Amino acid sequence: MSNYRGSCLCGEVQFEVIGHFEHFFLCHCGRCRKNTGSAHAANLFSSTAKVQWLSGQAKIKTFRLPSTQHQKSFCAECGSAVPGVQMDGTLLVVPAGSLDSAIDTQPDAHIFFASRASWDQCVGDIPRVDGLPG
Repeated sequence: MSNYRGSCLCGEVQFEVIGHFEHFFLCHCGRCRKNTGSAHAANLFSSTAKVQWLSGQAKIKTFRLPSTQHQKSFCAECGSAVPGVQMDGTLLVVPAGSLDSAIDTQPDAHIFFASRASWDQCVGDIPRVDGLPG
């Protein structure tokens, strides 16, 4: 059994995930781009793992987009994405960036790739800088 610890940016919400992740997807759909403000969401999925809240559970808010299955849980203090239980309690979704522990898996796939932002077409070709440029 694997255990992973995580937290939000301000540290109010802290959690532990107990179990294994079945999938790791980078989602490029328009909803995930809006949710993250980035090129894609990076989420881990499990139908068997459980989340244990160590602190800050009362600070968690969940937004559900009406008439869809799309939802996002986040810290009401700092706005950081945090794990959420979806699909009537059958699926744990964990934003990969919320984990403080290292994970031993790589993304399975880019999903909704045809929906990616136009500026996300050639990001592999741009310079890589380890810190702020300049």
